[in-house]
Amino acid sequence: MNIELLLKEKIIKCLKEEGLEVEINDVIIENSKTPDHGDYATNAALKFASRLHLAPRLLADKIVSNIDKDGIEKIEIAGPGFINFFMKKDMMNSVIEKIINEDNNYGRGENKNLKVNVEFVSANPTGDLHVGHARIAAVGDSICRLYDFAGYDVTREYYVNNAGNQIYTLGLSLDVRYRQLNGEKIELPDDSYHAHDIIDIATKFNNLYGTKYLEKTKENFDFLTKFGMEEELNKIWRDLDLFRVHFDIVSLETDIRKNNHVQEVLDTKFKDYSYVQDGATFLKTTAFLDDKDRCVVKKDGSYTYMMPDIAYHLNKLSRGYDLLIDVLGADHHGYINRMKSALMMQGYSKDTLEIELIQIVRLIKDGEEVKMSKRTGAGISLRELCEEVGVDAARYFFVSRAASAHLDFDLNLALEHNSSNPVYYAQYAHARLCKVLELANDIELNIKNPKLSNKYEIELLKCLGDFPKVVQNAAIKRAPHLMANYIQELASLIHSFYTECRLIDRENIEITSSRLALAKAAKIVMKNALNLIGVSAPKNM
Repeated sequence: MNIELLLKEKIIKCLKEEGLEVEINDVIIENSKTPDHGDYATNAALKFASRLHLAPRLLADKIVSNIDKDGIEKIEIAGPGFINFFMKKDMMNSVIEKIINEDNNYGRGENKNLKVNVEFVSANPTGDLHVGHARIAAVGDSICRLYDFAGYDVTREYYVNNAGNQIYTLGLSLDVRYRQLNGEKIELPDDSYHAHDIIDIATKFNNLYGTKYLEKTKENFDFLTKFGMEEELNKIWRDLDLFRVHFDIVSLETDIRKNNHVQEVLDTKFKDYSYVQDGATFLKTTAFLDDKDRCVVKKDGSYTYMMPDIAYHLNKLSRGYDLLIDVLGADHHGYINRMKSALMMQGYSKDTLEIELIQIVRLIKDGEEVKMSKRTGAGISLRELCEEVGVDAARYFFVSRAASAHLDFDLNLALEHNSSNPVYYAQYAHARLCKVLELANDIELNIKNPKLSNKYEIELLKCLGDFPKVVQNAAIKRAPHLMANYIQELASLIHSFYTECRLIDRENIEITSSRLALAKAAKIVMKNALNLIGVSAPKNM
């Protein structure tokens, strides 16, 4: 039973009797900070009194007098009009039965009947995924997990930019390495890709085909480039699989550009919003959200990156999605308003596309920054990071702070096996509960009417009841760090409960069976919460 939702509905009914209609999200119910102030509190009387031309305290009196008191032990008014609710123990304890019965579905929201497309990572297939990509992957995948669990129909999508200059540079870099392997005295240009994986791919190509493609023709160059791109993509898929990130759809820029589709989109859909100036074509994005009109076709007739991207976003919307979410690096800040403006030209709301910008990551080891460079080969890739600290630590640390905040990833801390390491602290809380339940597997759990009363039990119980609300809030705000914060709070309460309460006392089976029921419920919620950020919940540590 969702006690907060129940209290909201009771308050809304009281306000309606006073002649005021309010939405359920307008009523705020919070956990009381101290037992003296009850279990839950609301500021509803303070918030709505002016709309009824009443003093807050008077409205609070009316709510307390008229509210349905089923499940409520006591109600008190505090200060200028805060209302504190003391719930009956059976009402509080009912959450345990709900959690155990629903198990890994506890906290899952009702079907929203809304389709969401989340595009993330979308790294160019020109080299290893670095830690910046890793943070985007961790945040993007966690957003998908949260939206899915909150009741949305989620599609994960990866967009391959395989038609731009960087793919051409990949081909040139491979061509040089291929020729070097066959004895040609040729230097790799400075603006090429210098990482060792280019040599590895060229070597593999040379072992397969020998000198067959050395003749300088467009067909040979394109074949080598395609080979290299597929090798890089396969490596990306392997690394993302290791990182527990998978995609439902992979879209190619070349497919968007097929059959002159991009030009067709410009000519038919943006005819009234485009103009030519000095031989280049611009969109009137300043008519919407942008600070200047954007060039989409250059003087030489080639597209800027924006026009194929517009066609791609319209392609996604044509597939029936209600919401598009792009998870991008922080350097895409100027991208937001221009892309929203383009979609608004087609009659979409500015909220149809949401763009989450992920700030940069610094790797810190022994107090010093570990530099990284994709082109020189120096630095740490996603795979190397996972091999050094583990997938769980990497995934947790990347979402531990708001995506809009810079992140210093402490490699030493990620390897600690103590409470200073937040992922270890959370996983150990889960493992502790698993061990207790294993030791007491002969004791029947009291999930129907558990006897729980001390502060450690009640605080943990209230935290478990909060989980569904945290899921919805983290999903709607696209903020996985809120789930990470919840996990730390839950872990702290589990450790306190474990330390301060005797969980197995065979001389007092009534208390033991109740506490074991609470332990099982807490174990379930911790596992569900960790899964929403892609972190495992081990039974032993």
